[in-house]
Amino acid sequence: MIETALPAVGAAAFLGASARWNWWRPVVTDGLMIPTYHKVGDYPEGSRLKALWVTAEEFRWQMEYLVRHGFTTLLFRELEEIRQGKRKMPAKPALVTFDDGYANNYEIAYPIMKEVGVKGNIFLVYETMEQHNAWHNPDTEPWVRMLTWAQVKEMQDSGVVDFGSHTMRHRNLAALPLDEVRWELFESRERLKKQLGQDIPCFAYPYGAGAYKDDVRALAQEAYPFDFAFKQGVMKWPWKPEHGPIKRLYIRGDDNRFDFHLHMTRGKSRF
Repeated sequence: MIETALPAVGAAAFLGASARWNWWRPVVTDGLMIPTYHKVGDYPEGSRLKALWVTAEEFRWQMEYLVRHGFTTLLFRELEEIRQGKRKMPAKPALVTFDDGYANNYEIAYPIMKEVGVKGNIFLVYETMEQHNAWHNPDTEPWVRMLTWAQVKEMQDSGVVDFGSHTMRHRNLAALPLDEVRWELFESRERLKKQLGQDIPCFAYPYGAGAYKDDVRALAQEAYPFDFAFKQGVMKWPWKPEHGPIKRLYIRGDDNRFDFHLHMTRGKSRF
């Protein structure tokens, strides 16, 4: 009885794995892989957004994976130099990104990246610097501390971390009047340029909102050479703005290590 049931059980397991994981997709060999994080560490009690937290242990393993598998990690400024023809895209590139600019990016992620030998990039929300993630309702999601300018300066000077814009206030751009969208985009770039003493070529849409709304994206393209969506996928290179907003690889706190491997080889983990 058991013996006759095994093939059916095996087939069911195979189908289940095929539905949960995208191992059957072809290996990506011609793209820029962009693993994307928010918070690194242990999620606070009462958090409903646990998937946005990746533990320090798993983050270290993931950064070591990049080194072990021969990825060359880039800074935003290096990506801009590649776009301008001032340097070549490496054979196996990766762009590690963090959205929002949480203090744990400095306290936990930065030391790990520095030790392992990986570069990263943080999209900053200008008006929340040195404060907290005010766009969350604290009744449903605990506030956490944001980066300070001193921490940003230290990471920038190290050559390990670079910075981009995530608007002034982390608002949903798709729901704003266009004059406010323009302010969010251009004001954040100008203030970050002044604060950091360098150009800001990269921008990410808060919540991914507006990335596929033509009038919003037109303003983003006017303001920045690179605009990053939150849609899952791989950035094919060479990339041009008409190809659409840049897709990324959302690394979840409930991903396992096979998930991460699929992200970095197939461009997608979950079905």
